[in-house]
Amino acid sequence: MSALTAEELASQPACWRRAAALAAPAGADLPAPGERVAVVGCGTSWFMAQAYAALREAAGQGETDAFAASEFRYARSYDRVLAITRSGTTTEVLTLLDRLSGRTPTTALTADPATPVKRAADRLVVLDFADERSVVQTRFATSALALLRAHLELSGALPPGTATVERAAADAERALAGPLPAGLTEVEQITFLGAGWTNGLALEAGLKLREAASFWTEAYPAMEYRHGPVAITAPGRAAWMFGTLPEGLGAQVAATGGLLVSDSAAGGLDPMADLVRVHRLAVELAGARGLDPDRPRALTRSVQL
Repeated sequence: MSALTAEELASQPACWRRAAALAAPAGADLPAPGERVAVVGCGTSWFMAQAYAALREAAGQGETDAFAASEFRYARSYDRVLAITRSGTTTEVLTLLDRLSGRTPTTALTADPATPVKRAADRLVVLDFADERSVVQTRFATSALALLRAHLELSGALPPGTATVERAAADAERALAGPLPAGLTEVEQITFLGAGWTNGLALEAGLKLREAASFWTEAYPAMEYRHGPVAITAPGRAAWMFGTLPEGLGAQVAATGGLLVSDSAAGGLDPMADLVRVHRLAVELAGARGLDPDRPRALTRSVQL
């Protein structure tokens, strides 16, 4: 593991706690209960947007959509658009914010306020302590989601069964200290699965291994996995579930001969903490393949068109 990536991975629990502490002072700039909200981003930020949108709706806070910034539906009406952008320079996000200027209130979550997003968004929430030097995102994305989870906590609106950010941070410390699930460094393929808000985490997990290690992954909602994608799972391949495993799915994976990784098998880790284990695996697989996870092939820190 490179020193840079190791530092950023290890800092996630501390970053989540700092993000949670910002929830109250930043509250006026974040979606209020009852608002109709769209959350946008690109790549990893889009997947965090999906996770938050599902959490917010499940918490009864209001209708919440999530879009890749390039696919925003401008014909729809929203009370607020929330953009997640680590660099503050991503072309599609800036274009969207410019088009919405004077029409829809906008807030941007960013790691760098000294970028064009400062001009483009009506309001900023800055997570500069979670910024990264690596191209591949880890701590900024999870810290943004930690902030948004903590904001739901403050309103007493966490969906049933959803842990606090403090619990997630404690679980992340366990995920950093404990061993990775056995057998994963030997498989040739992993399918990540989620349900509800964890579907966004599954999509992000798949992206991390593709970016950092050029590793073959797929990601699906857990129940949709049964409608065809389960056919890819076989001996030497794995399925990794974020959150509670749907009834009967474990037996179905076992019948394929594939390896199953699930929340219950991990000792009940918060799904966001389980994602930290994927970050560790991505770096380990990259090293085994002679790749630099800090500088992945064909990628840059920000896409500017």
